[in-house]
Amino acid sequence: MKERVLLLHGWGGSDYPHWQSWLAGELAKAYGCVCFPLLDNPHFPSKNRQMRQVKGLLEEFAPHTVICHSLANVIWFHLCNEAQIPRVARLLLVSPPSPQCAIENILKFFPYEIPEDLHADEALLVTSTDDPYLTPDEAHMLQTSLGIPMKVLEDAGHINEKSGYGPWPWVLEWVVGRPVRHRPVKK
Repeated sequence: MKERVLLLHGWGGSDYPHWQSWLAGELAKAYGCVCFPLLDNPHFPSKNRQMRQVKGLLEEFAPHTVICHSLANVIWFHLCNEAQIPRVARLLLVSPPSPQCAIENILKFFPYEIPEDLHADEALLVTSTDDPYLTPDEAHMLQTSLGIPMKVLEDAGHINEKSGYGPWPWVLEWVVGRPVRHRPVKK
């Protein structure tokens, strides 16, 4: 059985040449089972609609691995706090924004509460030393509150195509480098 990977983009999407687009292509080329949906109205998102959409994807696609970038982390946190989502084997949280983010188009998503349970057997936080949306101190506070390991990239900005993260071999290796224990799909 192939691992099912769900990629969730942030505000505005993760179109090519973003690393999530690249990763989806790399996984598909290897006949991997990947779901990389365009979330509802990505430039002017509705928190409730996107949460319902992600919840539906979790139930229908039943991923083993979920990879969130930017605003998708906040959606994940809100879903975890509702405690009505299935567990996944692995979760990668890349470049979450500050809980106090004040960008007008996404204000309804903030502030967010840090969940006590990430609904994942294994999780990793990936941040950057110069992310414009999350300071290093905020990243360390988030990592401590979540109680998960953190990988810090030097001068990687928001870890997107603007900061040179189109092809990102590390994330591909993280996904395929170590198999996960598969769980039966609940019907």
